[in-house]
Amino acid sequence: MITVTLGTIPYSFERTIAWLNALLDRKVINEPIFVQYGITDISPIASHPLVTAQSIVESTELLALVKRSRLILSHAGQGSTRMLAAEGASFVLIPRLSRYKEHVDDHQLLFAQNVQHFGVRYCLHLKEVEDAILHPPPPFQGQLFSGPKLPDYLRSLYAQRSYPQRLKR
Repeated sequence: MITVTLGTIPYSFERTIAWLNALLDRKVINEPIFVQYGITDISPIASHPLVTAQSIVESTELLALVKRSRLILSHAGQGSTRMLAAEGASFVLIPRLSRYKEHVDDHQLLFAQNVQHFGVRYCLHLKEVEDAILHPPPPFQGQLFSGPKLPDYLRSLYAQRSYPQRLKR
């Protein structure tokens, strides 16, 4: 089984649906596929017998899908990536791109390029997605985001400094 998660932000991600449609038509995908699609129009693949789709999925249900899937194709949101890495899933990221109006900027691409250094693959082209389906990456092992969280880091910085008392007015 393949799980696809496109996120829930108010921007469509039809490029991924077009790729899935092509891969289903060519029978590159020949197993059940679950698609969490948010607001994206999935009509090109909605009636395909291998496709099950849901707009929004509760986190517990998504975790169960991840555990049952041999591969996850995910938008490059930090929350989804963190969850997939923590679960040791076999996954690739498909960053939303501003040039296709899939997001307001290319922060997902920048994020995907940075986590690539930790062994996370990302796809920008149909051929890369096809390769990921035919040759999925091994389950993720390692840790992303292992450094201190920003609030903890800032607290530690401010705790080390002394500041003048505020004057009462």
